[in-house]
Amino acid sequence: MEASATSKLLVSDIASSVDHVPSNYVRPISDRPNLSEVETSGDSIPLIDLQELNGPNRVDIILQFAHACSTYGFFQIKNHGVPEKTIERMMTVAREFFRQPESERVKHYSADPKKTTRLSTSFNVGSEKVSNWRDFLRLHCFPIQDFIDEWPSNPVSFKEITAE
Repeated sequence: MEASATSKLLVSDIASSVDHVPSNYVRPISDRPNLSEVETSGDSIPLIDLQELNGPNRVDIILQFAHACSTYGFFQIKNHGVPEKTIERMMTVAREFFRQPESERVKHYSADPKKTTRLSTSFNVGSEKVSNWRDFLRLHCFPIQDFIDEWPSNPVSFKEITAE
């Protein structure tokens, strides 16, 4: 039985069946960023080089993380040691996961923000007044043996590739 757009749990299942963003996803103007107040200094997203994380510059690198998180809220990293082929495989299996039928993906849906493995649209669906227009799959990964059994088993290669 197909649910209506308003009863669907995931944004990816709503988006193709609506011609406008549903009101529960629209933030009030007062909660939106004011673009005229956004700093235009030309700063870019902080890029942190991890090459010397375990060397004499460790403290400096950790301070770069602290600064990026407190100033920007996010950052990019390079020289993280993850091979490009591994990243490509992870991106492929993630796309395969999100392209599965709704019935397969929602097996992992949860509105419980404390769950260590969950598919959702918002961090706390029950308390947020406005939902985020996105879907995400949250996976705790360390130590892998404590969480891998919770991870999706479809696509078949998901656990193996994600663990890598």
